[in-house]
Amino acid sequence: MSGFLRRLRERERRAAAAVARRLPPWWNRALAGALIVIGIVLPFFFPPDSGFMNGTIIAVTYAVMSLGLNVVVGFAGLLDLGYVAFYALGAYSLGWFGSDFFFKLRVHVLVSPIANTLQGIHLNFILILIGAAAICAAAGMLIGLPTLRLRSDYIAIVTLAFGEIIATVAVNGQSVPVGGGMTLTAGNLGISAVDAPYFPGTGSFSLLNLRPWYWLILAILLLVLFVNLRLRDSRLGRAWVALREDEVAAVSMGIPLVKTKLLAYSVGAVFGGMAGAFFGTYYTEVNASQFAFGFSIFILAMVVIGGLGSIWGALVGGLALGYINNYLIPDVLNDLPSKFGLHFQLTQVEFGIFGFLLVIMMLLRPQGLIPERRRRLEMTAQIAAEDAQLAEAPTGEVTVILPPGEGAA
Repeated sequence: MSGFLRRLRERERRAAAAVARRLPPWWNRALAGALIVIGIVLPFFFPPDSGFMNGTIIAVTYAVMSLGLNVVVGFAGLLDLGYVAFYALGAYSLGWFGSDFFFKLRVHVLVSPIANTLQGIHLNFILILIGAAAICAAAGMLIGLPTLRLRSDYIAIVTLAFGEIIATVAVNGQSVPVGGGMTLTAGNLGISAVDAPYFPGTGSFSLLNLRPWYWLILAILLLVLFVNLRLRDSRLGRAWVALREDEVAAVSMGIPLVKTKLLAYSVGAVFGGMAGAFFGTYYTEVNASQFAFGFSIFILAMVVIGGLGSIWGALVGGLALGYINNYLIPDVLNDLPSKFGLHFQLTQVEFGIFGFLLVIMMLLRPQGLIPERRRRLEMTAQIAAEDAQLAEAPTGEVTVILPPGEGAA
């Protein structure tokens, strides 16, 4: 078996070296810089209040959430069906610390002159992002504790339950007193009139000009991308991958199971909370009806379509489904059926469209749009075809039959 692994690593090294010889050593940094510049100047090609800019802002926010869930599901291999909980906590962080919801208090920190005259807690948006990240990190550890002794489907059930608990608390939180006649949430009535982001020297954001909103979420996306890339190549990232591949072997090699799993949940929750806080201020309202179970499945579909464990795949998956859901279907193709004599709009069957896209992806490219290298080799059977064969033993167990001349490891 050790010979098989050596040959696999050598083949991957030769392939990477061949690609490196064809490209200059600085090409990846140049490409990254070019994409960042394109992203920065993109709003100048569209009206500041266009539907395309609105769809882009929402798609980029989805990409942030997709990158966060990819840490949990893709890197660590922990199936999370309750990711909407972190969206909810991030959005409520914005409602608690950026509105007059807690009307008995009066706290103002680096906010606009208008917000400075209002009752409630009004913090600068950057401080709210930090607070949302801290709250969601703690919640991530809380959801991770019951899953430490669980695997696969059982983890999914626990995380699903956690998401439903947060959604129920959001609906019924108006019955939970926090003192002074104030409640935990506003239920389905929602927390409205939340503060728009404000930075000294730039003024408050306005929904009539979407460019500042776009640049803000683009900055958050670049930060999340940077952290993802550093984590993937770090000791912690390698520990996540080891747990994903074989938990028993990883623990036997000295990887701390509790710490590693909890960090995966916490890091993924932080990114989801930051995106939730942005959505809270962009939608100008925090409403319990926003936190349905289907949203978790939608974000998970982005990770699967992009490629489990692939940072760039999660980014592309989030952008693709975000554009399809918020721009392509409602603004571009919504009236397409009427051109064929059909009396319905595409927005009425959008869930069917997403289901169809998932089926097509699983049939034609199950490894995802931009798969991780290891997963690409597994899903395309390149490893099995060249170095080993999988056979079904009479007892139903899967046995690895090595090529002639290879002994057991």
